[in-house]
Amino acid sequence: PDCAGLAGLAIPARAMSLPTTGGRVTAVSEVSNPVAGEYCQVDADLFPVDPAAPAIKLRVALPRAWNHKALMFGGGGFNGTIPDVTANVPFGPADRPAPLARGYATFGSDSGHQQNPARPPSLDGSFGLNDEALTNFAAGDALKKTRDASLFLIRHAYAATPAEVFFSGGSTGGREALVVAQRWPAAFDGVISAFPAWNNLAEILDLGYLTQILARPGAFPGPAKQTLLYDSVINACDGLDGVADKIVSNPAGCRFDPRVLRCPGGADTGPACLSDAQLGAVRAMSSPFRWPYRVASGETAYPGFPFLSGADMRTPFLGFGTTAPADPMPVTSGYGMQYWDQWVKYFLTRDPLHNALDIDPRRPGAWLGRISALSAIEDRNNADLRPFARAGGKLILMHGAADELVSPYSTSDYYERVRAVAGPRATSEFLRYYVVPGANHANFGTPAFAAGWDSLSALERWVEQGRAPAGQVVTDLAHQRTRPLCEYPAWPRYWAGDPDRATSFTCAR
Repeated sequence: PDCAGLAGLAIPARAMSLPTTGGRVTAVSEVSNPVAGEYCQVDADLFPVDPAAPAIKLRVALPRAWNHKALMFGGGGFNGTIPDVTANVPFGPADRPAPLARGYATFGSDSGHQQNPARPPSLDGSFGLNDEALTNFAAGDALKKTRDASLFLIRHAYAATPAEVFFSGGSTGGREALVVAQRWPAAFDGVISAFPAWNNLAEILDLGYLTQILARPGAFPGPAKQTLLYDSVINACDGLDGVADKIVSNPAGCRFDPRVLRCPGGADTGPACLSDAQLGAVRAMSSPFRWPYRVASGETAYPGFPFLSGADMRTPFLGFGTTAPADPMPVTSGYGMQYWDQWVKYFLTRDPLHNALDIDPRRPGAWLGRISALSAIEDRNNADLRPFARAGGKLILMHGAADELVSPYSTSDYYERVRAVAGPRATSEFLRYYVVPGANHANFGTPAFAAGWDSLSALERWVEQGRAPAGQVVTDLAHQRTRPLCEYPAWPRYWAGDPDRATSFTCAR
């Protein structure tokens, strides 16, 4: 690529389909990486319409050995940092190169605001005070602006247009993957969406409710009790799939009743049992949350988390924390509780001093109108992907069955909505959905099954050759074992042979 020729290059506003005031390349550098290879790194700013809004900061990696394809990465949490453009796709394989090393031109952005380094990563919501920054992030406007500007730079560097453009993201990035398929159906040829926080406001309301529950005196189960709950669920349900391997392969068949862990008399008598208040919290976390009012998005509930079928509250950073929620919110509380706190302060009330524990998602009072307005921005959940399918787009959707931060039940709900609109047969022409037993959120910590699968190659074959994924195998990167990657709602049942080999399992329903 023409790296030097990109230095200081202006990006005209007309290069983007959404309003900006243009952009400019801020830095270029030649990079030689033993893993990613030789590439030109290009940093640029896209300037806002509102002078008070922050710029969108983006990065493009232009490989010397370009394969004439491009891939955009999504972000995570509240974003605020540029994703690693040398990284692999979510749940990526250990035995295949990352997209940049394969020859993809890769790119991504901070979604239109910059993380405060004093905050934990991806947990700075202060940008929500500005409407343009909020819309760039929550509605996904920054995604299309980033895509358009990056393709402008790619065309300028190579004097050619990519033959295919893909998108890949997990969590917030998974939501972003669904947003681009919904809002700009012809912008990407293929999309990988992993553990997507697609109904962001709906989940936030559930997290707010759980924040209130866990803040009650004596309700928070500390690390020892979190271990007790997890071990008890695994012990009760592990073997139901035919083999004891510390994985609950059929979560729907796991019906663990936490009342068997009740302390005598319901009081908190130590780490070997759960008090009535703690049992109430566990049930609340594991049950659907429904709000008794209407919001503009039409969402009515969030389905709860799989803590009674194999999810682990103890996952570092992304779990439910080591201390109860409070005001001010401790950085040792759960990720979701800190996310709620930032959302209340900067999205809902726009008062950085507001006590998030004062907002009751069941009875929001004067805040209902603002919640409803935000739902129309954050939960633009059009499940009609028929325009994406008509444009030839293909979507791979994945979730870990033991996800402790974004509920797999929610993604299954989204999948069923897509099928209801497009029809089962038409959906199978452009969408594959997999739930991976034992996998958690983004392979953080020490999951029961650290999922690795070459979804990018599967997507390439589907887009370029019309060969839909079939007979796929997922690897546990931590334990060097394999399982069949079963299409939802199927799950891997052991039948005979080496329990570390996928061929010893069959996809059951």
